[in-house]
Amino acid sequence: MTERDKMIAGQPYNPADTELTNMRLHARRQMKLFNQEDDATKRSSLLKDWFGATGENLYMEQPFRCDYGANIYVGENFYANFNQTFLDVCEIRIGDNVMIGPNCQLLTPLHPLDPTERNSGLEYGAPITFGDNVWLAGGVTILPGVTLGNNVVVGAGSVVTKSFPDNVVLAGNPAKVIKTID
Repeated sequence: MTERDKMIAGQPYNPADTELTNMRLHARRQMKLFNQEDDATKRSSLLKDWFGATGENLYMEQPFRCDYGANIYVGENFYANFNQTFLDVCEIRIGDNVMIGPNCQLLTPLHPLDPTERNSGLEYGAPITFGDNVWLAGGVTILPGVTLGNNVVVGAGSVVTKSFPDNVVLAGNPAKVIKTID
């Protein structure tokens, strides 16, 4: 397996690998183009060419930051407000009709708890997956390995540390179900 294959699979990998370093440099160039582009149509086109896959209708405000971009998959009718950070060492898969408020973070990377392992430089991660019709209010953080079902709403400032099923409203740190949606 290549270091990239290991990374996507959630196995320990070496981020200093040449292929991964080059991919991150490419992402930095893409971020610079995206974050300097005033035309929303051109920004959407940049994302369509850069992300792993997208729907036809997507809109994202600036600024946007990520590790690779190529590991991000968004469905149809995607909207993301200002100041997003999507760290995509593992895949981030987002369904249709998803809205993300300002200042949200989708974080797939993990580091070993043992200091000797952590100091070795090896990293790993876990994917993030959203179903359809998910809405993250402002300032939400989604941690590695989280899956949110369809029709999930996450309240402002919440930190989502575990997965949740369809039709729930979450809030808090750590986020918990505060309401179900009929």
